[in-house]
Amino acid sequence: MLMGRTSYQSFSPVWPAMEDFADYKLMPKYVVSTTLTEDDLVTNWGETTILRSLDEVAALKRTEGGPIIVHGSAGLNQALADADLIDRYHLLVFPLLLGAGKRLFSTTDKDTQKLKLVEHDVYANGLQKNVFDVVR
Repeated sequence: MLMGRTSYQSFSPVWPAMEDFADYKLMPKYVVSTTLTEDDLVTNWGETTILRSLDEVAALKRTEGGPIIVHGSAGLNQALADADLIDRYHLLVFPLLLGAGKRLFSTTDKDTQKLKLVEHDVYANGLQKNVFDVVR
């Protein structure tokens, strides 16, 4: 699991004690941050590694460790997309319109990125799950 500093600092005090996220304790976690230190990491959430750059994320992606998932981390997601480091998007669409908020995608001027819908579902509460592969 990959997170930016802000998401790590929001999730790490809460998720280790939550039953819904018990499996995350076993999962290696990576935090992309230029400011966090080892002393800032919680000790009750399993293996956590600090990555200092997108180059380190790219190196992690080339390993045989399996898929990398990202929770939250809007700024990190934008940087990963701009660096062409995302292979698949799992997007949850809530039936709610907000007037403002964080952008999922950056405003960087770049070529069109095509996506292919590979999975979708709609739940009774109107929530939609859409899974897209990045077409290269």
